Amino acid sequence: MVKALLVSILIIAAGMMLLLVKVLSRKNGSFSSQHIHDSEAMKQRGIHCVIDQDREMRSKSRFSVSER
Repeated sequence: MVKALLVSILIIAAGMMLLLVKVLSRKNGSFSSQHIHDSEAMKQRGIHCVIDQDREMRSKSRFSVSER
């Protein structure tokens, strides 16, 4: 039990050290955004965030006929 706990802590510590190295090696010290609406590739494909899609659907009239 203790051995498994120590191995787990070692793995987590190694992961944290790798993240620290990545942050320190960047110019501004931060990660790029992982949100869909900030991705140029997703914008080019016309894919956007589910929150935006929900907002679009709610803004449409409830009496409009949708094509399926």
